[in-house]
Amino acid sequence: MAGLTIDLSLYDDEEALLAGLRRGDPDACTCFVKRFAPLVYARALHLVGDADEAENVLQTTFIKACAALPEYTGAGSLRSWLYRIASNEGLMLLRQKRAQLDLDEIGDLSSETSLSQLAPRWAVDPARTVLDEELRREIMQAITTLPDALRVVIVLRDIEHLSTEETARQLGISPAAVKVRLHRARLRLRELLARYVEAVEEQRDVDQ
Repeated sequence: MAGLTIDLSLYDDEEALLAGLRRGDPDACTCFVKRFAPLVYARALHLVGDADEAENVLQTTFIKACAALPEYTGAGSLRSWLYRIASNEGLMLLRQKRAQLDLDEIGDLSSETSLSQLAPRWAVDPARTVLDEELRREIMQAITTLPDALRVVIVLRDIEHLSTEETARQLGISPAAVKVRLHRARLRLRELLARYVEAVEEQRDVDQ
């Protein structure tokens, strides 16, 4: 895939790209993969937390997407459609690894003490911060280090913006369990990123 050369402007919009794919145009297929593979891989990596597994999700996603093209109605963007396929594949992979995502490896972060200790260190909600590109990269890197049970919930809720009920259906757990895991995931992210944020704030103080 890395050795292929193609002018991506050949299909300058999704409608033209989709038409080429449905005609079976080889250049359209190459363009499809080159345009969306990095985005799908990044989403898969955030979900499964492992580079090799993310690569497997990427390959399976495009195989299934190409097979499903005749049924694709064009509702929503191609990227969103691919993200949904990748998410389903990633969740299936995680279910194969573990019959049910549990919280045994997470530790107790649900107490009021934990929240009160962490909140003063960083008042910004890390999952919603998008203005600072460097911080966004730090957040994404931190997400990949979370345990499966926490990482999956925060990806579905705060990156894919599924509702609590939709996330619960995807994972086969109750909405209440989704809320608990999301709360714990956000706390863990704040803990992981506290040192980075403090360093940024210290540098800003120096620059002022």
